[in-house]
Amino acid sequence: MNLTVRAARPEELDEIGELTAEAYLGEGLLDFGEADPYLAELRDARRRSQLAEVLVAVDDHGGDVLGAVAFVGEGGEYADIARAGEAEFRMLAVRREGRGRGAGEALVRACIDRARERGLARLVLSSQASMEPAHRLYRRLGFVRTPERDWEPLPDFGALWTFALELSG
Repeated sequence: MNLTVRAARPEELDEIGELTAEAYLGEGLLDFGEADPYLAELRDARRRSQLAEVLVAVDDHGGDVLGAVAFVGEGGEYADIARAGEAEFRMLAVRREGRGRGAGEALVRACIDRARERGLARLVLSSQASMEPAHRLYRRLGFVRTPERDWEPLPDFGALWTFALELSG
């Protein structure tokens, strides 16, 4: 794995927004394609960087950004499901060229490390039911399904599945 995870740089934020939007569009995760109202939020990595810590996985050789994720410490405006004592990550996205190279796993591990460094009890996330490759990664890293916390962001959208990783004990 020849990549580094680090904080996103301001000059990378527009690229990160497009990378995130392209990953979600390419996987068919947006019900309305380019017309999906969530697409604008996915593209707005500048706002995301003001409300969360945006991390990137970068190729060590060419310096290309292969993937990104938003790490949300304890709560705040950008948290969807985190409760007291919990961190959350959102909008994990990996470029097609970064898949199979460990970029997604490295980003999730960086979120786990940050949550542990803060002494938080658990790390949580939401995921669409169809994102089976991501679910396999989460389970391999110790996350478990928390169906009692599943939620629906919009009427008729369908429930987002939730996962949690216990960090203490």
